[in-house]
Amino acid sequence: MSYSLGIDSSTQSCSALVIDVESGVVVAEAAVNFGDRLPEYGAPSGFIAGGEGGEVHSDPRMWLDALEILLGDLSERCDLSKVAAISGAGQQHGSVYLNAGWHEVVGSLDSGKGLAEQLDATFSRSTSPIWMDSSTGEECAEIAAAVGGDEVVCAKSGSVAIERFTGPQIRKFYKSDVAAYEETARIHLVSSFLCSVMIGGDAALDTGDGAGMNLVDISCWEWDGDLVDATAPGLMEKLPAVCGGDSVVGELGEYFVEKYGFSAGVPVTIFTGDNPSSLVGMGASEPGKVVVSLGTSDTFFAAMPDVVADPAGCGHVFGNPVAGSMSLQCFVNGSLAREGVKDKFGYDWDQFTSAFTVTPSGNGGHLMLPFFSPESSPRLDLGGPVLLGGEVFERWGDGDAAVRACVEGQFINMKLRTAWMGLSPEVIYLTGGASQNDAIAQVVADVFQTRVERLVVSGSVGLGAAMRAAVNSLGKSMGELEAMFCQPDAGSALEPGVEAGVYEAVSEEFERALVAAMATD
Repeated sequence: MSYSLGIDSSTQSCSALVIDVESGVVVAEAAVNFGDRLPEYGAPSGFIAGGEGGEVHSDPRMWLDALEILLGDLSERCDLSKVAAISGAGQQHGSVYLNAGWHEVVGSLDSGKGLAEQLDATFSRSTSPIWMDSSTGEECAEIAAAVGGDEVVCAKSGSVAIERFTGPQIRKFYKSDVAAYEETARIHLVSSFLCSVMIGGDAALDTGDGAGMNLVDISCWEWDGDLVDATAPGLMEKLPAVCGGDSVVGELGEYFVEKYGFSAGVPVTIFTGDNPSSLVGMGASEPGKVVVSLGTSDTFFAAMPDVVADPAGCGHVFGNPVAGSMSLQCFVNGSLAREGVKDKFGYDWDQFTSAFTVTPSGNGGHLMLPFFSPESSPRLDLGGPVLLGGEVFERWGDGDAAVRACVEGQFINMKLRTAWMGLSPEVIYLTGGASQNDAIAQVVADVFQTRVERLVVSGSVGLGAAMRAAVNSLGKSMGELEAMFCQPDAGSALEPGVEAGVYEAVSEEFERALVAAMATD
């Protein structure tokens, strides 16, 4: 048997794919959109609408129901008895709160009943805060103050105290409902909760997802006592163990064997977070390969050669589920900034792209700090973009130069802000909607002086999970699987088209302009 199953429980859906690691093909795929398939939960976008004060929660029972529908659909599309390895991933930072009955119930699931029905009585908190929740600013400040400031939190956990991270969410729960917190015997993340259900036991957290909690010490990948104590009393005994991403945490539970036709004894690799799993699914689990996702926000993530935290507190460090660590940094002003320039001049996308053919690399001294909205890398709010380079340009009088200035500014800023990672990239894998624009991709290659490739990969989170399971349980190497499933789009590679020095002076001027702007922010 050579099938490996990867599961992805994301914000809006639960999906999966099955790969054949001998023939190198995707055997079957399935997806369950929460809003479409489970309307009874009132979560058309995957979360409960109407939260107050920035609260965004989901119902963990919905995730269980979706998992069952998903496996039912998948069983109609392939023979699940051929699956010989399983892993998965979940949206990062979401947390599930369980009482003392959890351990017994999850270990004795009855295949004649539904998961949500059986586990319903084990939730000490009826809903789960997810990554979109921004209600814990006060708790972030309290945790930071207790350990000596955000610099200490970042050095320990790989990130400053972040509202959407799990530690501050746990602290808020403790403060708002002490009795329910005291009833809580186990706090899982989405990933470890679903993994536990799959094995019929209490699964560990992996270092990739665990590091997104502001609670794990990235120097040793264990719970940090100072951060745990600063978050809530008695928290340490409520947390599962932390293990590496290569850990096999158990065998698939009898519930799934009886109900969906899996074979008995299938090994289950520890689940991870969606971002770490995507790193693997994009074929970038080894240092030297960088993934840049161009979306509403642009995201830069990569395997790191050394474990080091961002001294500016803008980036994040997670465990790499293959080995070592990975970095992730978000740039809020992504596609919306590019669209902002396009729309300001009434351009369509063809005109936007044509602007690069009539403007030189380096843009002849025209420079933009392209921050249309508050930015996270660096942390600032300028109230809008800043233009430098002559009166006409600064009055938004040159559309073509503004287009190039926006895109060059985005990737110069990205390169400067990610220098702390100590990377020497051999290739940048572009993904996301704007990755197919050759003009934008060429700017990335030129600014970073690195080859750019676009991969033919869909469902990278689930694929990454299936690949990890195959490495851990089917004797496959990651290199073999990357060659099968993570191939670049034919003819899509772009090499730097300008000399390395072209952007040196521009980058220095960009940094001076940024420092001046931040001084007045």
